[in-house]
Amino acid sequence: MSILRLNRLTLAGLAQEKRLVLERLQTFGCLHLLPLGPAPSEPERTPPAHAVEALKALRYLGDLPDKRRQVREDPAFDIARTVQLVLDNQQRLRNVTDRRDALRQRLAELQPWGDFELPAETDLAGRKLWFYIVPQRQMRELDALDLPWQVVHRDNRQSWVVVIDPEEPPREALPVPRAHTGALSRSEVARRLEAAELELEEIQAERHALTRWIYLMSSHLAQAEDEARLRFAEAQTLDEESLFLVQGWVAERDVPGVQALADELRLAMILEPPRPEDSPPTLLENPAPVAAGQDLVGFYQMPAYHTWDPSRILFFSFCAFFALILSDAGYAAVLGLLLAAYWRRLGRGDLGRRLRLLGAALTGSALVWGILVGSYFGVAPAPEGLWGRLKLFDVHDFDTMMKLSVGIGVLHLALANAEMAMVNRGRAAGRVALGWIAGLLGGFMLWLGSAESAWDWVTPAGTVLVIGALASVFLLGSDRPLSSVGSVALRALDGLGQLARVTQVFGDVLSYLRLFALGLASASLAITFNDLARQAATEMPGLGLLFALLILLVGHLLNLTLSLMSGVVHGLRLNFIEFYNWALSGEGYPFKPFKKAELSE
Repeated sequence: MSILRLNRLTLAGLAQEKRLVLERLQTFGCLHLLPLGPAPSEPERTPPAHAVEALKALRYLGDLPDKRRQVREDPAFDIARTVQLVLDNQQRLRNVTDRRDALRQRLAELQPWGDFELPAETDLAGRKLWFYIVPQRQMRELDALDLPWQVVHRDNRQSWVVVIDPEEPPREALPVPRAHTGALSRSEVARRLEAAELELEEIQAERHALTRWIYLMSSHLAQAEDEARLRFAEAQTLDEESLFLVQGWVAERDVPGVQALADELRLAMILEPPRPEDSPPTLLENPAPVAAGQDLVGFYQMPAYHTWDPSRILFFSFCAFFALILSDAGYAAVLGLLLAAYWRRLGRGDLGRRLRLLGAALTGSALVWGILVGSYFGVAPAPEGLWGRLKLFDVHDFDTMMKLSVGIGVLHLALANAEMAMVNRGRAAGRVALGWIAGLLGGFMLWLGSAESAWDWVTPAGTVLVIGALASVFLLGSDRPLSSVGSVALRALDGLGQLARVTQVFGDVLSYLRLFALGLASASLAITFNDLARQAATEMPGLGLLFALLILLVGHLLNLTLSLMSGVVHGLRLNFIEFYNWALSGEGYPFKPFKKAELSE
């Protein structure tokens, strides 16, 4: 549908102009390079060392929600020095945070002992203070201790005991090991804690001030990445004396631009269509409203170049499956409000803009389906009202919802086979795909005929379709020529191998019943939480209202979370497993243009 046609492009030029040509190609950004030279060494693959540190610094500064006004131009900007300042700030923040946490813990431990300073050894005639925290149940054991001791604090669980002796008492003399209070008094620890808190504020203020350099750091990092890509491209060319060759795949739409560049730089240019033995990369292009389908496709499996692009079908089917699993207009409205709250934040990058359109499609389709099934946080509207009249389906109507789910599965898999038939026109794979379409429709008609006695015409029609489908799959399921008795037998084996997939067809269609099952589970849970809240409010006047509100809040939040996870996981599963299994054969790899890094502001 939207896999762009590619051509193999070869450019030849003078060796002394190689870097200029590659820089212009990188600026144009339309070429998927093919290696003509030896594999590049590691330094040619990676950017300079400071780029790795710059990434760490950018992530550290990017975590701050509010950033300073960005500096766009500064001739004296030194990225290495700035990166070092940021990383030093990060390390100091870690160190001071650790010290602050340790001081907080020490202050809490000293609280029961009181504010004191250890006396000098001469003040106690060579004796020292030893500190113990003894549980109350073991305090009686201290009566046998032949050393002076004193309880300085106690609570209902333990006592804080000070023992006086020149040497540390033996371990068996007391029921617990010695506590370590340190040499600092509680007031000194509190003073140091206050100083650490102030230092943390200064470090955070410095970090906030450093955010003004994010744009320039990103710009310099992009330049480093561009330089690394350029060095990598230089290693991919074929160099012969005074000439060089660079080769790659280019989309047909970009050929005029490349031709103009070749004319400008006086380059020799050869353009060839892909040969049958070639395996070009896959370059997808879809309209902006459904471009998120490309991200879903790339997330699982990139289609091969000679197949077709399932992006649009995956986009719309995922939205439909998500809506059927959610099955509640109230939940869809909540998701819509969350999406609206983060709409501008998601629009900062190309990926975010595509995903927010996908989110809008998901919530919109879920809202429409929720209205059609008449569910608003598990509450059904009055039949005589406007919303009640818009209700066309009932998720608790098992018969209708099962037919709808199976019908969606049949349509989805039939569409997959239709695309497979178009791609493989004139080959056995295309003929088999048409046969399975007939088998899917015929099997669905047989099931409807057995369930609906009024549709007596459906069963004979379905029987004819199923028999014709199985016969065509068996007879036309091989491209093997009939040249001998052995070839006939082998072709029959090929047909039997194709017929063996009939159990897979049956299982895949039944997999779509999960749409009904998960939608029913979501609706049933919502109703259950509503009933529990109603019972709590009725049986416990006053306090029961609080319990009812908590049940509604926690219950519906839990149900929304489970429904959201089910909608995403199972909505994608039906596309990636059942649909892909019938729609695509072979796996491709993505088109990666040789271009400059995109700088996100």
